[in-house]
Amino acid sequence: MRKYRLLLACAAAFTFTFALGAESAVQHAETPAEKTPPAPKEPAITFNSVHVDGPYIAMTFDDGPSAVLTPKLLDLLAAHHIKATFFVIGENVAEHPEIVARAAREGHEIGNHSWSHPNFAKMSQENVRSQLQRTDDAIKNAIGKRPTLLRPPYGSITEREKRWIHDEFGYEIILWDVDPLDWKRPGPAVVRSRILKETRPGSIVLSHDIHPGTIEAMPATLDELEAKGFKFVTVSELVDMATPVTPRPSPQQGEKTPPKAIPVVSPTPSPASSPSG
Repeated sequence: MRKYRLLLACAAAFTFTFALGAESAVQHAETPAEKTPPAPKEPAITFNSVHVDGPYIAMTFDDGPSAVLTPKLLDLLAAHHIKATFFVIGENVAEHPEIVARAAREGHEIGNHSWSHPNFAKMSQENVRSQLQRTDDAIKNAIGKRPTLLRPPYGSITEREKRWIHDEFGYEIILWDVDPLDWKRPGPAVVRSRILKETRPGSIVLSHDIHPGTIEAMPATLDELEAKGFKFVTVSELVDMATPVTPRPSPQQGEKTPPKAIPVVSPTPSPASSPSG
């Protein structure tokens, strides 16, 4: 009798343990596995162009202000009701602050383009900082506020420089995707043709307001860009319009997977190949 009771107790304990384990297994199966949340993406700080919904582009002019040419360009932009972005040289700002003040007053954006146009990638951090700070101060003295954009001379800048400059000055680093090579002075017709051929929605167009041929090219260039339906904004406005790139839908079962497209990356121009910027 005692053995019989012992067997019954063991059987009951086994049944209870089995049921408890089964319930735990069911609960575990019903609870979805916790996924580690993806790390937040760092905001972009460097722009060659911007993905936008709409025909928006940014015209940019480097190396000024020029005492003679920049006012002519400002007159033209005013006639077209176009806002542009000027990446100015600190030395020139100090010499002609009234031109920079006029540009800002008329709604154009002013960006830092260094004090004397050196190659940042070949300089010490201390010297780069001095180039930026002196120009920052000159712009603030001219227009009453600090710039928020930097275009490094020649587009030459290291990844490390991008990071500490952004952290210290708060600048976004602005390069370009349309370069008419106007510094080579190929003539107004060539400058116009190259800009019209290369410009797409979201483009950042590079040119210089220190070359007569560039200023001569601008009336026809702006007319034809407008005729194509492009709308002009400052660089900061363009960046604010950025929209995510829509991923391609996955192919349905039975459909052939299309070949992967090779991404086209706008390279950072090097001074050896192009003194643009």
